Amino acid sequence: MSAWVFEALMLLAFGCSWPASIAKSLRTRFVRGKSPAFMVIVLGGYLCGIVHKLLNPPGPDAGVLAACVLWLYVLDMALVGTDLTLYFLFRKNAEPAGR
Repeated sequence: MSAWVFEALMLLAFGCSWPASIAKSLRTRFVRGKSPAFMVIVLGGYLCGIVHKLLNPPGPDAGVLAACVLWLYVLDMALVGTDLTLYFLFRKNAEPAGR
């Protein structure tokens, strides 16, 4: 089995957590406990993955999934960027009542 499959599965697994985090921030408008430094490090990791894919593109025999891996990096990076943006928008909001 190709390494591209496992890379795609890794990106999908990592990417699944961000929509839940984004939804919670939008619902509560509260971001205590989130780390902007962590999110910046994750963004840097995804950026390195994108640069790697651009410098080492898949060969013509690699298949469609190999070409899609780059877009999974971009999607995950966009999700983390969205969560980071929400952090800065909501960082000064008071904790919701009942917590």
